[in-house]
Amino acid sequence: MTDDVHRVRAFEHPGEGRRRAKATPKGRQVDPTAAHEIAELLGDLPRRRDLLIEHLHLIQDRYHQISAAHLAALADEMKLSFAEVFETATFYAHFDVVKEGDRAVPPLTIRVCDSITCAMMGAEPLLEQLQQQAGPGIRVVRAPCVGLCDVAPAVEVGHHFVQEATVDKVLSAAGRGDVHPHVPGYVGYDAYIAGGGYKLLNDLRAGRITTDAILKALDDSSLRGLGGAGFPTGRKWRAVLGEPGPRLMAVNGDEGEPGTFKDRLYLMTDPHRFLEGMLIGAHIVGAGEVYIYLRDEYPAAREILMREIAKLPRGGPVLHLRRGAGAYICGEESSLLESIEGKRGLPRHKPPYPFQVGLFGLPTLINNIETLWWVRDIVEKGTEWWTSHGRNGRQGLRSFSVSGRVKSTGVKLAPAGITVRELIDGYCGGMAEGHSFYAYLPGGASGGILPASMGDIPLDFGTLEKYGCFIGSAAVVILSQHDSVRAAALNLMKFFEDESCGQCTPCRVGTQKAALLMQQPVWDKPLLDELSQAMRDASICGLGQAASNPLTSVIKYFPDEFKDAAE
Repeated sequence: MTDDVHRVRAFEHPGEGRRRAKATPKGRQVDPTAAHEIAELLGDLPRRRDLLIEHLHLIQDRYHQISAAHLAALADEMKLSFAEVFETATFYAHFDVVKEGDRAVPPLTIRVCDSITCAMMGAEPLLEQLQQQAGPGIRVVRAPCVGLCDVAPAVEVGHHFVQEATVDKVLSAAGRGDVHPHVPGYVGYDAYIAGGGYKLLNDLRAGRITTDAILKALDDSSLRGLGGAGFPTGRKWRAVLGEPGPRLMAVNGDEGEPGTFKDRLYLMTDPHRFLEGMLIGAHIVGAGEVYIYLRDEYPAAREILMREIAKLPRGGPVLHLRRGAGAYICGEESSLLESIEGKRGLPRHKPPYPFQVGLFGLPTLINNIETLWWVRDIVEKGTEWWTSHGRNGRQGLRSFSVSGRVKSTGVKLAPAGITVRELIDGYCGGMAEGHSFYAYLPGGASGGILPASMGDIPLDFGTLEKYGCFIGSAAVVILSQHDSVRAAALNLMKFFEDESCGQCTPCRVGTQKAALLMQQPVWDKPLLDELSQAMRDASICGLGQAASNPLTSVIKYFPDEFKDAAE
């Protein structure tokens, strides 16, 4: 037999004449028990890629954690790679992914909000005491803002929230097994219809009022996006309508800005007013499907929406209620779209913009909950009614989420252009006993911090930018002489560090370095200024671009806060 023949046979039968290694399957193997559990849990639900996060919620809710075996089984069931499922599950804070060899998560988790207002009201000592006193089977962890700043400090026990929390109240709720959301009374479908609800939508669908008439009302009222960006609503609807179909609509209910809770109030008191505005928007832009993305910290609002959407008459667009999973970045519109598609909430590069290439690659109308909530009133009551409100040359109404050192916290519906002093004295009953006005956040965590001496600036879009601040979602946090703005700015920077998606270096590393520098007794102001400028110039989205606003405003407007450190 020639050498050539030997070589051919050796190629055809490698290892011939040697003992063959036992064949083993490649890759991560699916545990049969886990596969059965996942198949049973998903039942008849579709296995589409965009439902990945919804299916992860099912696992988390059932088992209070997500094991590696369940991740592998879910990936196999959905015909996805394990890497795709793993990277999505580990991106979101509310999924407790347990890796192989790790200890299982206790059956009950207590989350203590440590964002700015809760921190001012004693969240840190409360967290320490709960960690010391919580019994076996209970895990106590920190949590970013849960949207209950008006009743701080807030603690989440399972999916039940304890307001103005104390150790005794929290442990009592845990001991009772009080872990389900409490659904308050609200205006339901029948009551809403009795009050004239859905007449405007029905008139639009029947042609008794035209698309142009509604768009003109939005234009004349100058209604702007009330989620924070402030883009003119009428112009946005027209832009989407100008794109070739099919088109979609997405609702941004991921109200995660520390200090903000207005959308929660509107959803939990008069949800159909929002739903009607949403359906009007969908009809005008011709959206056949609407995706409502609601933050996971609002379980009671989600329960209300599920109940009330089921009562809507047949017809109209298909409505999808999607559940966030604890990621502040998903309040950014393109991150929200990525999350709805079942992915990590990483911001997209622009252009193209979502109104051109949005959800599933289609032109998409994106609106905030409160923006849609006002549509009916503006059209039915007329733009003159809306523009008749306002102070200091501004027009319209603003829903101010007020928390901190005032007697009466909560959502304050006040004229646009009101000053913070007028807001405190006229709507909040003044400062709390023993506290005097020292500083305020005019627009939540990213809106900057201003001293009381600048408390006469009108609060509205375009009035604060020249001071390095902005109104954003109109979350106003009031600080007193008992609070340190340096500590407040550090709290906010740590929030941004934790919530950065990590996609771009200026934000991911910049927030981390800024937080480290801000923990020093003496701040290196030139270095912090340079770092802040780099974050503003080079970050992909608004999180990194605005994260340094509190830092730079404290350096600029509060020189007295640095005297003791310098000495």
